[in-house]
Amino acid sequence: MKNRIKDLRAEGAWTQADLAQRVGVSRQTINAIETGKFDPSLPVAFRLARLFDLKIEEIFLDDEASRV
Repeated sequence: MKNRIKDLRAEGAWTQADLAQRVGVSRQTINAIETGKFDPSLPVAFRLARLFDLKIEEIFLDDEASRV
């Protein structure tokens, strides 16, 4: 699943470690989400959405939506 986490994190001038602490996950988890190696759980996706003040679908794009 594609996502905008890296870009959103950069806009806030946060490191992966900063974002991980704010969301309550490890830096490795943030890295895996950013690189598309791991899809976050729903609770983590909601925490990210609240943190960035966006809807989940504004952060995460399913493969079908990204082809349209």
